[in-house]
Amino acid sequence: MNYKNEYEKWLNSEIVDEETKKELRAIAGNEKEIEERFYRNLEFGTGGLRGVMESGTNRMNKYIVRKATQGLSNFIHEQNLADKGVVISYDSRNNSELFARETACVFAANGIKVHLSDALRPVPMLSFGVRHFEAAVGVMVTASHNPAKYNGYKVYGEDGGQAALFLASKVLEQIESIDIFDDVKTADFNEMVNNGMITLFGDEFDEAFLSEVLKQRINPDLIEKVADDFKLIYTPLHGSGNMPVRKMLKKCGYKNILLVEEQLIPDGNFPTVQSPNPENKEAFTLAIELAKKNDVDFIVGTDPDCDRCGIVVRNLEGEYIALTGNMVGALLTEYILSQRKKNGNLPADGVVVKTIVTTRMADVITKSFGVEVMNTLTGFKFIGEKIHEFEEKGDHTYLFGFEESYGYLSGTYARDKDGVLATMLICEMAAYYRLQGKSLYEALLDLYATYGTFREGLKSITLEGMDGVEKIKGIMADIRANLPTSLGGKKILYTSDIKTSTRTSADGKTEKIDLPVSDVLLFEMEDDCWCAARPSGTEPKMKFYFGVKADSVEEAERILKEMDNDVSKYL
Repeated sequence: MNYKNEYEKWLNSEIVDEETKKELRAIAGNEKEIEERFYRNLEFGTGGLRGVMESGTNRMNKYIVRKATQGLSNFIHEQNLADKGVVISYDSRNNSELFARETACVFAANGIKVHLSDALRPVPMLSFGVRHFEAAVGVMVTASHNPAKYNGYKVYGEDGGQAALFLASKVLEQIESIDIFDDVKTADFNEMVNNGMITLFGDEFDEAFLSEVLKQRINPDLIEKVADDFKLIYTPLHGSGNMPVRKMLKKCGYKNILLVEEQLIPDGNFPTVQSPNPENKEAFTLAIELAKKNDVDFIVGTDPDCDRCGIVVRNLEGEYIALTGNMVGALLTEYILSQRKKNGNLPADGVVVKTIVTTRMADVITKSFGVEVMNTLTGFKFIGEKIHEFEEKGDHTYLFGFEESYGYLSGTYARDKDGVLATMLICEMAAYYRLQGKSLYEALLDLYATYGTFREGLKSITLEGMDGVEKIKGIMADIRANLPTSLGGKKILYTSDIKTSTRTSADGKTEKIDLPVSDVLLFEMEDDCWCAARPSGTEPKMKFYFGVKADSVEEAERILKEMDNDVSKYL
């Protein structure tokens, strides 16, 4: 597309408001900035849209939201699903409520009934809501844990899972076929509320969601045994988890919950953290200060859209450390399977689902309980698709799914990761080990002693803008052209290129891979070590994932460091 023509089109359109035009006039003469904003349309991928909030076709703004919603509306009519309606929710990010209302107005103008959240509510509640209202699709306005300048628009299918390839491709076709201004219908919000095309949902819906979450408790009675002494700290990191998580904890019977007051109020600027990401220990700085003052050894936090959950615990030296998503996932896998076996409700056809860049410790744990583990591509949408597949075929019982990036789900009431549920299960697990006289950190050490010392690492580089996209493509091309034969001193036994669906052994033998095509390289090494390379699907990043099994934590960390050094040459 011609970026100069698009820039002028926006400046001259009668539909574009004066505030937007003022912003665009301010960059007049800045050729690089104009090109960056208008050289392409903001990419609509399998998860929807995500971008920096500014004016332009390659940015996140109300006109891009309207166009995407018009394309989605056209798809809904094409599939004769208009009578089923849609569900919309949003998180605490700047402009999230605005974008949610703009989305609702376009749907309503197209004759599609809208169920709109009356306040911010997290991703898992939107996923549940699509199923609850038996809607055609759902839209969640969020950019997850991205920096404050970002927002996004995630699309969910009829089953409550993130948009499958068919849905995403068909919606993209519709979006690309329409003009951003001339072909988009919209309506007055208050008028659509008054005539019933837009209805708001609230407290009654919350109770229905929490009822499903509480059904996933493994040992609900044990909380009462520790409630008087068990203390925990919770922070929603300025996000949408505040009310649902606190309501859930109260219903479970926890009495000593300390809150990070500075981070309770929803705020899209995330003023107390560099990044509202529970993967980063920095996000827990205030929580750790509160823990030290009150002698608390267990901290839990959820990200802005409350689909992910991170924890901080004290180690044997009394230091506060953040457990990785892999560590927590392994702990939860063992806890869920061991307790279900103990309680006599571990099904013979049970399965745990995880992604290909998630810890191999889960494979060993599930095997010890006679439970199957399945691997999917990175992204919880693929775990959601497996749940749908199990229901259609009736050949497996879904027990638990998780990914290394702090996403967890048990139960099938939702089809995306759930930070409310994860908080509940992690707190219950911590209470269980408290009754055994152990901390979660000590429970992790027990896993190492039983199943082996598994450690994982991640190296990523941020490459923003038009040049960044090309650089990331170049990195992947360079790796494919110069495939390594070893990493971290470990010989590569198999190289899987998911883009070509082939797995090649060190001696050149090939076999097909039964995974959807994706720009991913996976290296399987001796001694159960592995490495994966992929561009991020949600951020302008190139990512390398590492996994190691060793005789000790120190040995594992040494190998991880050497792997990190080896892949640096590609960056």
